[in-house]
Amino acid sequence: MTSTIIWTIVVLAGLGLLLALVLFFVARKFKVEEDPRIDEVEKVMPGANCGGCGFAGCRAFADAAVKAPNLDNNFCPVGGNEVMKKVAAILGYEIAEKVPQVAVVRCNGSCANRPVVNEYDGLQSCRVKAALYSGDTGCPYGCLGCGDCVAACQFGAISMDPQTGLPAVDDSKCTACGACAKACPKHIIELRNKGPRSMRVFVSCVNKDKGAVARKACMAACIGCGKCAKVCPHEAITVADNVAYIDFTKCKLCKKCVAECPTGAIHAVNFPVLPKKTETKEASNE
Repeated sequence: MTSTIIWTIVVLAGLGLLLALVLFFVARKFKVEEDPRIDEVEKVMPGANCGGCGFAGCRAFADAAVKAPNLDNNFCPVGGNEVMKKVAAILGYEIAEKVPQVAVVRCNGSCANRPVVNEYDGLQSCRVKAALYSGDTGCPYGCLGCGDCVAACQFGAISMDPQTGLPAVDDSKCTACGACAKACPKHIIELRNKGPRSMRVFVSCVNKDKGAVARKACMAACIGCGKCAKVCPHEAITVADNVAYIDFTKCKLCKKCVAECPTGAIHAVNFPVLPKKTETKEASNE
């Protein structure tokens, strides 16, 4: 009995040693040499692993950057230009600075502008809600209000405004990773140029219905009238599918479109508030 146990142990030990040797030689034969610069690039990355660069994480980005012939198609939105300068220095590449971007919510459907016509009592998820029906209001294009974008943001840059029922973006925290835009099933969140001193102008509506239908669903909807496009001196505005869109690469922030819009669908953000002109009355001399 004792000899049987001993032989069993010997056989198992020998088999284990044999398998270990096989694995060792296989690993040596199929070993892939990794470029040491991948580790160097990963060290200067922010480590957010948010996927905003289009890769699974910072390690995957570093691997792609090292293998790429240049950095034209590789950019870390979280680290921005400063991090990309460090990456370029490690790899010996040149890189052109990119304009900072920020997430913008293109929906005017606040509680005041968009009356509720349905009541949803299911799982509080925009994606689930969108799969079931068009939403609580008459606008099938607007925000669903469940906060999937808030849950997707790793930087605490977006929150639901209790007064409007819409997402609110904190410019100082937004890294333009695009996670909120990907999480929104209605595609109302867009990455746009942050603008000088964070000033920007955009159409806060994506409703493609005809004017009367859109206006009935939301008081501040774009009705596709085209007045903004006609008044724009820079040809930055186009109207397609009954909704206007401002090309931020052409917009010069003149705000003529803001004043022309009959529904208030165009927003001008972070512009300085000019003092109101006071009317002076000349005293009559009697």
